[in-house]
Amino acid sequence: MKPTLLLASLALATSLTAAPTSFDFKDPKGVNAVQFHLDSLLEPISGTASGVTGTVSFDPEAPAATTGKIVIEAASLKVSNSTMTGHLLSDGWIDAKGSPEITFELVKLDNAKTTGTTTTADATGKFTLKGVTKEITVPVKLTYLAGQFGKRIGKPEMGGDLLVVRGEFTINRGDYGIKPGENEDKVSNEIKLTLAIVGSAPKA
Repeated sequence: MKPTLLLASLALATSLTAAPTSFDFKDPKGVNAVQFHLDSLLEPISGTASGVTGTVSFDPEAPAATTGKIVIEAASLKVSNSTMTGHLLSDGWIDAKGSPEITFELVKLDNAKTTGTTTTADATGKFTLKGVTKEITVPVKLTYLAGQFGKRIGKPEMGGDLLVVRGEFTINRGDYGIKPGENEDKVSNEIKLTLAIVGSAPKA
C-alpha cells in the first residue's frame, strides 16, 4: 500500500473510532440556570434554579448516541419573594433537604436531525423530583461549538469545545407529590421549565 493511501486509511479509521466528547455542565462562569414558571389565576410565579451540574457525552458525528445526566441542586431554586422561596423549598413542596437533587437522566435520543452545528431531537429520560421518578420526553436543541471554550471564558488561547442544550417542557406538580389538587388558584398544577445551559470540554 502506498504511504499516502496508508495515511488516509489510518485517518479514516481514527475518525470512525473517535470517542465522543464529555461536556461538564458545572459552568465556570456561573451562568447556567433553569427557569420555571407556574401560571395561576391569582398569583403567577416565576423563578430560577442556578445549581446546575452534570455531564453529557456527545459526538457531532453520531448525535443519536448521546448519553448524560443533568442535576439541579434543589436548594438553589428561588423566586423574587423570599417568603415564597422558603415555602417552595419546604418539605410540603419540593423538600430541598430531604430530596436535594432534581435530575434528568437521558435514556435515548430519537428523531435526531442535524443542520450545521445544531441537532434537534426528542430526548426521553428519567426525570426525578422530590424522590419521584417518571419517564418524560423533551424536545431539545443541541448546538456543538468546536473550539469556542476559550473564547467564552475570555481566554481565546485555550482550546476546547462547548455544547449548548436548549429545551422547554411542562410537568404536573401533583405527579411528583407536590400538594396534588391543592391551592390551584394561587399555584398552577402545571410547572413550565425552560433551559438553555452550556457544557464545557476544555483542552490544554
